[in-house]
Amino acid sequence: MARGRKRQAEEHENHERWLVSYADFITLLFAFFVVMYAISSVNEGKYRVLSSSIVSAFQSGSTISINTTPPTGGADTMIEIPQTKPIAKNIKSEHRLNEQAKLGALTEDLAKVMEPLVKSGQVTITHSAKGITIDIRDTALFPTGQAQPNDQSRLLMANVAKQLVKVDNPIRVEGFTDNIPIRTPVFPSNWELSASRAGSVVRLFQENGINPERLVAVGRGTNLPVASNDTPEGRANNRRVAITVIALDQNEAQLITPTPDNPAP
Repeated sequence: MARGRKRQAEEHENHERWLVSYADFITLLFAFFVVMYAISSVNEGKYRVLSSSIVSAFQSGSTISINTTPPTGGADTMIEIPQTKPIAKNIKSEHRLNEQAKLGALTEDLAKVMEPLVKSGQVTITHSAKGITIDIRDTALFPTGQAQPNDQSRLLMANVAKQLVKVDNPIRVEGFTDNIPIRTPVFPSNWELSASRAGSVVRLFQENGINPERLVAVGRGTNLPVASNDTPEGRANNRRVAITVIALDQNEAQLITPTPDNPAP
């Protein structure tokens, strides 16, 4: 019996001993968190300077060095920002390259569709940073002094529209005349004639599936000539319709008020 009681007492001592180790562990854990909290306290002023310096570097593309002293009194830390370009500028450049590649492919397709008129000199296609401009002489589209499309122009505009529906760029259609005055019951001046011709082309585009929100018709009258009106040949060049596919990265104001690439002398 005495031996059994002694064994029970020993077992009781072994069962409670873990509390000592547990207490030591809790004490160490508490000390660890106290230390972690102490070293996590930072100098907010220095980190604000660091933040603003990094922002300035990305905006200007310069290289900067920042020396910071940790709050614990450790060694200085140098942070170097390499030469960089603003992210927005890179994205914009890539967008322009993609846009010009798209318009370049569209220019080739339009040239194939209008190849006979291009070879005969009735159509000129120009691709620039502003977009694509198609200059069509009035004789390829309308009877003399009229704004109703002829059969050739209806087929031509239908084929052109099939290419233009492939993109979502705005389209500006402008009518131009020479400086010879016109005065008829339908067209009291060259303003009405040029505007009506531009409107006729816009209507044909809309009838062939182009979203009307992309279209604008402008009557220029005798303004912005591409040649001198002093000769019959020059006046023939000025009587035209210009179809411009506006590059998407261009200023929206150019949709209405463009700057002529080749102003007449």
